[in-house]
Amino acid sequence: MYKEQKSLFSEIKAVAGYLWERGWSERNAGNFSIRLVAEVSKPTEKSHPLEIAFPALANQVFLISAKGSFMRHMAKHPKRNTLFIQIGKQGTDYHVIHRNKHAMLTEPSSELATHLAIHNMLVESGSKNRVVMHTHVTELIALTHLPELCNEQSLNHLLWSMHPETIMFVPKGVGFVPFEQPGTTAIAERTTQKLQNHDVAVWEKHGAFSVDTSLEACFDALDILAKSARIYFMAKSSVEKNTTFGLTGEQLNELKGIVF
Repeated sequence: MYKEQKSLFSEIKAVAGYLWERGWSERNAGNFSIRLVAEVSKPTEKSHPLEIAFPALANQVFLISAKGSFMRHMAKHPKRNTLFIQIGKQGTDYHVIHRNKHAMLTEPSSELATHLAIHNMLVESGSKNRVVMHTHVTELIALTHLPELCNEQSLNHLLWSMHPETIMFVPKGVGFVPFEQPGTTAIAERTTQKLQNHDVAVWEKHGAFSVDTSLEACFDALDILAKSARIYFMAKSSVEKNTTFGLTGEQLNELKGIVF
């Protein structure tokens, strides 16, 4: 299994608390899924059809946040706000294999299609990443309200140039996904495409997805990017109009030489 359940739920409590304290998970915003290594279980509940098939995920087991769960509640009672699901043997449906007996929430995240599409791609590509997290990173959302930054080249240049740690720890940069209706197969496909070459995808005016080997690692990448965005807004509000700030092209190239 990804981790012993006790330490896994401890990590969920910690990261859910970080997201709530950062203001990145208002109300029921934010969700995550973790692909586990587990034995095939016999279905105990009816199956639910999936809109598209995910053949690489056949029989795979996931721990996923429940639809309607609040991160502030997750930080206190992670077992009540998550459930275990298993994908069917053809990758065309899923069923719940375990939920906490005290849980009031009975369905997986409304972003299930996007999570499964990403996991399907990760498995097919042989990636070691088993965790997908979505949250509303305020600072990154703010950047996507600036039309000039709504493209990958400009957005990554800005994020990398604000702080040397950013290119060191997020060397692939971010993928940019133009605004799309959440919870749809369209946004699932676009996000998956971006995460083939990046570990973070930013949704225009909405939030971000990150993939990694643990929830903490997913959070860390977003935290670093958010700090770069904060530095940008602080610098922009403190200098005169048209003043140039941030790492120079030469400095960025030096860092790229170290990273790549």
